[in-house]
Amino acid sequence: MRPSTKADGSIDFSKIKILVVDDQNEARAMIKNMLTEMGVTQVFEAPDGRQALAFIDTAFDFVDLIICDWNMPGLTGVELLRQLRTVYTDVPFLMVTGRSDMASVSEAKSSGVTAYICKPFSADQLETKLRIVIKKKLNNL
Repeated sequence: MRPSTKADGSIDFSKIKILVVDDQNEARAMIKNMLTEMGVTQVFEAPDGRQALAFIDTAFDFVDLIICDWNMPGLTGVELLRQLRTVYTDVPFLMVTGRSDMASVSEAKSSGVTAYICKPFSADQLETKLRIVIKKKLNNL
């Protein structure tokens, strides 16, 4: 990911391509709306982990960052993350979940998650997390 910054040094969200993975249509739509309000113009969607993997395998260049729900049928967010980390070691991955217990946080961290956000969250909280994730990525370039 090579997000650009504006003249004032802030992140230009219009240059970032994000894949939102969630089995609930309403949750994907809510996140997509929040991203659009932040200025993100390229949001891709997948209704489950398997379709997300298929999209990434065929169009990895179209993904700068992944926002993924933890609890999904078939392939959970953590399982998707683990599979991605075997090939795409540095794609930023924001886990979205209702789980806030230390065991879950620890499992996500050991699987290679970049950041973690608990449901329910506001647009401001999502934007703050995205800024942290993007800055981490930029610092590693």
